[in-house]
Amino acid sequence: MTTFLLTLHAFIVIGFTVRILLRENLSPQARLAWFIILAVLPYIGSAIYFLFGEVDIGNHANARHTEVFAQIRAKGSHLMGVQDDTERLIDPLYRPAFRYAASINGFHAVASNHAELMADAATTNARLIADIDAAQSHVHVLYYIWLDDRTGTDIAHALIRAAARGVTCRAMADGLGSRALIKSPLWQQMKDAGVQMAVALPLDNLVRTMLKSRVDLRNHRKITVIDSKITYCGSRNSADPEFRVKAKYAPWVDIMLRFEGAVVAQNELLFLSDWMQATGENIEGFTLTASPVEDGFPAQVMGDGPTERRGATPQLFSALIACAQDTLTLSTPYFVPDATVLEALCSAAHRGVAVKLIFPKVNDSWIVAAASRSYYSKLLSAGCEIHEFKGGLLHAKTLTLDGKVTMIGSSNLDLRSFDLNYENNILLQDLKVTLAVRERQQDYIARSDPMTLDLVSAWPKSRRIWYNVIATIGPVL
Repeated sequence: MTTFLLTLHAFIVIGFTVRILLRENLSPQARLAWFIILAVLPYIGSAIYFLFGEVDIGNHANARHTEVFAQIRAKGSHLMGVQDDTERLIDPLYRPAFRYAASINGFHAVASNHAELMADAATTNARLIADIDAAQSHVHVLYYIWLDDRTGTDIAHALIRAAARGVTCRAMADGLGSRALIKSPLWQQMKDAGVQMAVALPLDNLVRTMLKSRVDLRNHRKITVIDSKITYCGSRNSADPEFRVKAKYAPWVDIMLRFEGAVVAQNELLFLSDWMQATGENIEGFTLTASPVEDGFPAQVMGDGPTERRGATPQLFSALIACAQDTLTLSTPYFVPDATVLEALCSAAHRGVAVKLIFPKVNDSWIVAAASRSYYSKLLSAGCEIHEFKGGLLHAKTLTLDGKVTMIGSSNLDLRSFDLNYENNILLQDLKVTLAVRERQQDYIARSDPMTLDLVSAWPKSRRIWYNVIATIGPVL
């Protein structure tokens, strides 16, 4: 029996090894990580690879995605911008990054936008509810995590009130991140009130999902659009800062911008792409309009996901980092970069850019925390500053360049955001908005502990070994 089991294991490992070697879109580091897992964890490693080894959302989903974006481009191309506008609107120093962002799913820089940085979670909630209560035509919302706590209930009740006065309301939540709400009475109350409901990447047939796709391929987006005139973009889910599902890490510290202008239509098109994918509806049922504002700044939407080309998000971050001339400040809760991003950060610091990185001191993912810290020595040696935020779980995903360019949204700097999640971001060029975001970043830094090379060098060998062991399998986290 022992010989049979060893032989069976050998065949399984060889089979998966050949499969890994045949994959052209896998980095050498990821291949090595999978080889280690297969060798060190008999049978279990093979099961892990079967369930999580390949980013494949399924042929039907890929085909539907292609069809959806073909419809969007056919009917909504006038809202997506054109390359010539990027050349006209964007500073030559930053055009490469804006051009790259446009190559991902076709959204180019559009002029005539305003944005306001929300002061805190309470202000965000009050403004969002007021905007929904003032809606006259339609409201579209999509959240990865939607809880039935105070914030989540307030949004649900605002949608119910809007639907009661004849406003078309479409609400969407991720099948995993919002699984409790989807089964709750509050979800049913919204349905009964006339709010159109949809589930992104549902888990109603778990076995089929595991066989045909991956359970951890998720829609991580956070999109709110009101009357095609207002959109919110940032890191906040529909949940209280106390975040009761992981209360010991609270408060969740988020950042949100409230936009008006032409970029709202782009964010609405991104929402509609998810809605059409989930419901099977076609774009003919939607009215597509833009509402530009006077004397506004240029901005564009970037939406990434497993149905877009692989590597798009880390390549965008690298393009942005390469554009930095003087300063680059970045905050993210989850930092497990690929080699492209890591080397871009080090390169920027080496050429004299003041690179400041802000991460949470206590992370809700011990795996990510360990992998992140394995990169500290390299980054600090290159001249980057690292600050560990100690006022809760810093969930804000921000990047600012030279006081002129900002990217904000849902993307983290880890391989989940890079390869597995549907994400949404807005990239903009504006002195005033970037100053506001930089001041918020500076507030994060003021509430952080600075990390130094001496501190990192003083870590016990056991800790450094642990961090590096986790980082070794980082490419498959």
